[in-house]
Amino acid sequence: MKTTIELPDALAAEARRVAREQGATLREVIETGLRAELERRTAAPAGPPPFRFTTFSGHGLRPGVDGRRITEFAYDLPPA
Repeated sequence: MKTTIELPDALAAEARRVAREQGATLREVIETGLRAELERRTAAPAGPPPFRFTTFSGHGLRPGVDGRRITEFAYDLPPA
C-alpha cells in the first residue's frame, strides 16, 4: 500500500542517516520502527515482578525478635 505521511525534517534526516549507515533503505528503517512501536503499544503491560522476601542464612528471625512487633523494629517505634 502506498500512503503519504509528513515527518519533521530532523526526524526524516536522522532516518535517512541511519538507513545510509546501516546499508538499508529508508523504507526498511521506517517499516522496522513502525512494527516495533505497534508491538510495544499492543503488548500486554508487564505487571510488577513477583515479590520475594529475602532471608539470609535461612535461620529466621534473630533470637529475641518478636515477629508480631516487626513494624516497631522496622520503624524504630516505641513498644506499644
